[in-house]
Amino acid sequence: MPWLAIPFFDSDKRNSLDELFKVKGIPYLVILDGTGVVLTDNGDKIVREYGVESYPFTPDRIKELKDKDETARKNQSLTSLLVHGSRDFVVSSDGNKVPVTELEGKTVGLYFSLSKNKSCVDFVPKLLEVYEKLKAQGESFEIIQIPLGDDESSFNQTFESLPWLSLPLKDKKCEKLVTYFELSTVPTVVIIDPNGKTMHSNVAETVEEHGIAAYPFTPEKFTELTEIERKREESQTLESILISGDLDFIIGKEGTKIPVSDLVGNTVLLYFSAHWCSPCRAFLPVLTEAYEKIKAKDSAFEVIFLSSDKDQTTFDNYFAEMPWLALPFGDERKKSLSRKFKVHGIPTLIAIGPTGQTLTDKARDLIMEHGVDAYPFTAEHLKKFEKKRVIRVG
Repeated sequence: MPWLAIPFFDSDKRNSLDELFKVKGIPYLVILDGTGVVLTDNGDKIVREYGVESYPFTPDRIKELKDKDETARKNQSLTSLLVHGSRDFVVSSDGNKVPVTELEGKTVGLYFSLSKNKSCVDFVPKLLEVYEKLKAQGESFEIIQIPLGDDESSFNQTFESLPWLSLPLKDKKCEKLVTYFELSTVPTVVIIDPNGKTMHSNVAETVEEHGIAAYPFTPEKFTELTEIERKREESQTLESILISGDLDFIIGKEGTKIPVSDLVGNTVLLYFSAHWCSPCRAFLPVLTEAYEKIKAKDSAFEVIFLSSDKDQTTFDNYFAEMPWLALPFGDERKKSLSRKFKVHGIPTLIAIGPTGQTLTDKARDLIMEHGVDAYPFTAEHLKKFEKKRVIRVG
């Protein structure tokens, strides 16, 4: 750091400053004027968003910048989104500079990505498939990659094989666009319509689920996809979610193959977990106890383990601790089921009823709170807990 510091040994002063400015987390930047008056206690966000332009950090200067942003948002265009300073181009993987003006009038996907992020790595083939199909059909569509992070070798290695365009790595616009679109996850694909306006804040999940059928990403198209999804949910069966082509089985101990059809009519819990996940390991004994008690009362009940482990050996050792069934390690169905049930963290427990309909995606919480009494996870059964809670509160 090129600036000054409170000595590390002066803990009294550091603690008193924490208390004075009510510091709840870090980084936390308080900016004072020349007389010691607080200009802002939100300096980290301001500097991140506006950089050196925010100086001298006065309320008037910050208001000026926010007003400027609001005006730019109202008059949003590809130029306002992508051009920065004297850079008025994006780049191709072979190093060519493509003027932003050449993209005007097209539907554009702004693809926010991290080169080494597993979700991004897994997403690229699907996005690439959609991109190439749209190009082959002659659609006026383009993707601009917004690279996050600063690992140049990883970025170059990934980008050199891709057919779309990109902002330069470490370009100031990358950070500004993260703030502008209030980015919360990667991959994210923001769709900009031919007039330069934001049409959708993130179509990544839709692209994974529906592929090219999601194009042209209009509100009407999303209404259509929602209706398709509703009908699909209504006709859902255990076979429809667990069978994919020749993959029509799950495994027991020693790799024994069990046809999915053998479980039709059962209540089935899909258990997304991994040995490296400490909350998963903590939950395993709780779920095992509930499983054994439920199974003793009702044989038409099963749990299927869907692993996020990193190798076959770890999977085998972890699965050996479980009394139920599993999808084979690395089975492609795990990814599609994670997407279908929007699994963003583990452990997650999805309850599927005897008809194949989804009962709840909160089965883990229910077992943690109610144990075996949560079974059979139906809406009617769970209402009993709500009634008891109301009575206790009353």
